[in-house]
Amino acid sequence: MSGVIAFRKPAPSGEAARHARRAYRSRFSFSQTIFIATIVFLFLPLFVLVLYSFNESKGMGWTGFSLVWYEQLFFHSRDLWRAFWNSILIALSSAACSTVLGTFGAIGVNWYRFKARGYIQAISFLPMILPEIVVGVSLSIFFAGIKLKLGLLTIFIAHTTFNLPFVFLMVMARLDEFDFSIIEAAKDLGASELQTLLRVIIPVCMPGIVSGFLTAVTISLEDFVITFFVSGPGSTTLPLYIYSSIRFGVSPVINALSVVMIFGTVVLTYLLRNFLKYIAAK
Repeated sequence: MSGVIAFRKPAPSGEAARHARRAYRSRFSFSQTIFIATIVFLFLPLFVLVLYSFNESKGMGWTGFSLVWYEQLFFHSRDLWRAFWNSILIALSSAACSTVLGTFGAIGVNWYRFKARGYIQAISFLPMILPEIVVGVSLSIFFAGIKLKLGLLTIFIAHTTFNLPFVFLMVMARLDEFDFSIIEAAKDLGASELQTLLRVIIPVCMPGIVSGFLTAVTISLEDFVITFFVSGPGSTTLPLYIYSSIRFGVSPVINALSVVMIFGTVVLTYLLRNFLKYIAAK
């Protein structure tokens, strides 16, 4: 009986195959080790925070699982929630205002040609590159000079000021990829300048506009330094409240609030990620 000849598929050759075999042999390379160490360094504090939000005692020693701090957060923390809703109000309003101003500013600078165009672009980035303490002190002196009482209004103005460059930059980046032949086609079809703006330019810039708005909301929610200088009595935001709460030790209620915010951020990020993909695909 004749032997059976087994046909084996030849191993792939070439540069890509050699890199693949080298990567397979060295599963724990230096770059992978650094990556894992970085992930652990970033997420280990979050894991500890989540763990101790369920601790029964205030101390660092684990005494048992409990939801007492979540109960205190939702039912016995009126001042905390007042500060939270102040932050939400300021973040949404200032982000909306800076988005409108930044969008029309970016369209105007990109569309029109005038002498001060370069100066406006340079000045618009100053709040982004200046240290926050400089911006905060400057705004505080300005508000004192015009006799404007510190409160939610001054915080709104300050947040709109430092959010504006981020929206401007993102919309400008979107406009740099814009095909201006579409505008010429719209004009050939009889569209006015306002119709071209509302029906052509703004829809095309919508991914940059939405990204700028979300960035502005995020920066506004987490800002502490500038808000510290321009806030007044009765205008405490969440970062200011947390700062005043942890000066004498980390409160487990703050841990519980952080867990709730992490969960909410993950859910919103997932939903908005799909929404931005939908806008970009249109």
